Amino acid sequence: MSWNPIRKTLNAGEPAPNLTDYAEACAGFSWGEARAALADLADGALNIAYAAVDRWVAAGQGQRLALRWLGKNGERRDYRYADLARLSNQFANVLERLGIRPGDRVCTLAGRIPELYIAALGALKAGAVFCPLFSAFGPEPVRGRLVSSRARLLVTTSLLYQRKVAALRNALPDLEWVLLTDATDLTDGDAHPPKLCAFHTLLDAAADSRPAPRTRPEDWALLHFTSGATGAPKGAIHVHEAVVAHYWSGRMALDLRPGDVYWCTADPGWVTGVSYGLIAPLTNGATLIVDEAEFEVRRWYAILEQQRVNVWYTAPTAIRMLMKAGLEPAQRLDLSALRFMASVGEPLNPEGVVWALETLGRPFHDTWWQTETGAIMIANYRVQDIRPGSMGRPMPGVAAAIVQRRADGGVERLAPGQQGELALRSGWPSLFRGYLDDAPRYQQCFADDWYLSGDLATCDAEGYFWFVGRKDDVIKTSGHLIGPFEVENVLMEHPAVAEAGMIGKPDEFASQIIKAFVALKPGYEPSDALRKELIGFARTRLGPAVAPRELEFVADLPKTRSGKIMRRLLRARELGLPLGDLSTLEEEPPNP
Repeated sequence: MSWNPIRKTLNAGEPAPNLTDYAEACAGFSWGEARAALADLADGALNIAYAAVDRWVAAGQGQRLALRWLGKNGERRDYRYADLARLSNQFANVLERLGIRPGDRVCTLAGRIPELYIAALGALKAGAVFCPLFSAFGPEPVRGRLVSSRARLLVTTSLLYQRKVAALRNALPDLEWVLLTDATDLTDGDAHPPKLCAFHTLLDAAADSRPAPRTRPEDWALLHFTSGATGAPKGAIHVHEAVVAHYWSGRMALDLRPGDVYWCTADPGWVTGVSYGLIAPLTNGATLIVDEAEFEVRRWYAILEQQRVNVWYTAPTAIRMLMKAGLEPAQRLDLSALRFMASVGEPLNPEGVVWALETLGRPFHDTWWQTETGAIMIANYRVQDIRPGSMGRPMPGVAAAIVQRRADGGVERLAPGQQGELALRSGWPSLFRGYLDDAPRYQQCFADDWYLSGDLATCDAEGYFWFVGRKDDVIKTSGHLIGPFEVENVLMEHPAVAEAGMIGKPDEFASQIIKAFVALKPGYEPSDALRKELIGFARTRLGPAVAPRELEFVADLPKTRSGKIMRRLLRARELGLPLGDLSTLEEEPPNP
């Protein structure tokens, strides 16, 4: 099916987009001007936490609501910018009292609780390197990341500590302190580190003021571990200058502005939950909604309506789950405050864009970036028409191209319409500065001053980029290179299909054949007739060379805890291989 562009019109009374003329913005852009908007500290110092909260307080806007926390049991806590500035000062002072020095790693292992956000900002103010860990990890992934990061301090809950850390104490030689967010007057009688302390007891006893941070733009600030789905997790290092890209992309790609109510549904254990669940909205003066609970259709719709959300950033998996729930939960909602919706984490199927327009009254805008890029690189903007299925166009300040490697190790740019590797010209502020303790792997990511993403894509004549698949996911069948996204999209056009996943299955004659795994919508039952119908449906739209040769019905597709389809588990299932420990898996690499 060919998807027509969705023509963009502004609703009556809506403010004009921050990005009003894409070509003009690209032609006149400089990162220096974006950096100047963050009101640098004296002598060239730059600090993410100061840019996010303290500069608003210094500008007399400390009473603006910064974060509204919604507890899973109905609790609600509000934090103004002045509150976050004060609490992060206190936590920075706690870190200094405990001997945490600039450059030391401070980790969190927690869900969406206020203490995580306070710890992140306080660690950045103290010059420490903040490293979030996904709370759903099992003990082994936690141990591996704590050891690799050489973390000296961990903030977590009592339950998570007992389940995932306590038995590892002897295996964590660098970890000296564990701060428990829900403990009071805690005394750890064990002299063996790490020493257990009550987070709030220490916080309450700390001074709430401190000198302005003196971190430099190139000082380490964030350590994000990329996926363990295709090899050992890699620790991507980001510096304080990354805040410039967080701010700019939040403003241009997500259309954020002071006073907006903003909801990013990403877990704060991932890069998206930090870059766009904390830094980007606060640097743009927005109010951040933080929901402690897990996904539930009616709860999510209620949050959008009751909190009067203006900008919503979520994942395609969540969008598909809302689609699967049907129209009834979305009926009679008042979403008049909702101005902009965007997606992140994996390619957004065209059906999701069209469904949102028909059901919610506005489309989703897909965005593309990676842990390594640190911020949104390619997006569908509020001001532009949407081409469903497209990643969009590069951010002003970002140069993107489709390339292929030459025999001499360099790259050459490909013409519009040709498939190759998506590459970005080096030089934007949030580009990662290295993989922790792995310089050779870092160097492999670059050629001729281009960062090579590992994603295969095409670019059309108008500069819109189209995702094909990860290099590791693309299969070769009868001489054709086939990416999963195209096949899965077509299958999802069928009214019976809720989700689809594609793999390459070894074949004696074709090298590989395409096999699809399909989960059906309620009301449809697996049958040979439906299997033949779906294969014929795909053949009609894709042609016999690209369409699946085999199709298997499944109740659900295997996914990461963040909801992405794990095609390697589909391949392992097909070959009868052991699936391993699913708790080690993060996002599908290397998207956030």
